[in-house]
Amino acid sequence: MDSFGKKLREAREAKGYSQAELARQISSHHSIIGKYERDEVKPTVDVIKKLAEVLDTTISYLMGETDSQNIFKDPAMFKRMAEIEALPTKDKECLLLTVDNFIKATKLNML
Repeated sequence: MDSFGKKLREAREAKGYSQAELARQISSHHSIIGKYERDEVKPTVDVIKKLAEVLDTTISYLMGETDSQNIFKDPAMFKRMAEIEALPTKDKECLLLTVDNFIKATKLNML
């Protein structure tokens, strides 16, 4: 799993921002962005939210919980996930098992 600093740098570079430009957009200093990227300092949750917003990514991506920068940016996907989360536990388990099996079958057909 990549560190927060590595994910931050990748997202910053993907947007074409310098450390100074990113710092300006979150009302910070370029040296602190460098410290975040070197994993010398950990930002607060509020700063991570600002960084994700400015870099057009998700907190989950920056925190290394997912490799996809856009996994929860699709409103339809996000709505579906919220609806699944609201289901009773047994129904949720059945649905997720069905999805898991569908994904496995799809991957097997790709071989």
